[in-house]
Amino acid sequence: MLISKELQEGFNAQIGHEFAASLQYVNIASYFDADSLPQLAAFFYRQAEEERVHAMKFVHYIVDAGGQVRVPGTEEPKYDFQSAKEAVQAALNWEVEVTKQINDLMDLAISQNDHIGQDFLRWFVTEQLEEVSTMDTLLSVVDRAGSNILWVEDFLARNPIVEEGQGAEE
Repeated sequence: MLISKELQEGFNAQIGHEFAASLQYVNIASYFDADSLPQLAAFFYRQAEEERVHAMKFVHYIVDAGGQVRVPGTEEPKYDFQSAKEAVQAALNWEVEVTKQINDLMDLAISQNDHIGQDFLRWFVTEQLEEVSTMDTLLSVVDRAGSNILWVEDFLARNPIVEEGQGAEE
């Protein structure tokens, strides 16, 4: 087995976190979809799919490393948002938390001198910079738009901050 029990447990927990993020983004997307905001809805539907892909990367790594996948249950994601700002802030907060989780896993892989695990996690470390930066940018645009959320729709239509499929196939 090329993965320690501790790292396997951490990766299994991360699978749950990634699936939880996917579910949270589906709820955020549907919030925007219900308000007839197609650009914001599409953005978060893509984010939901990307998080599912991230979870599956961990699944495949554990299997390839000879470990056992144990997908944990997830808490019910938030589904009731009062504003676009609240929804996007929740997404940014989530990405900051996931960054901490990935960094903790990297610390564990380093402490165990697990070079294969570190190499696998490097992609996620870089990905988290993109994720946090993207959500921070989106939150800034939402803040500047104020009560006219259609400006955010226009911004996303003209300047997609995450291209279709970016990250998901990497």
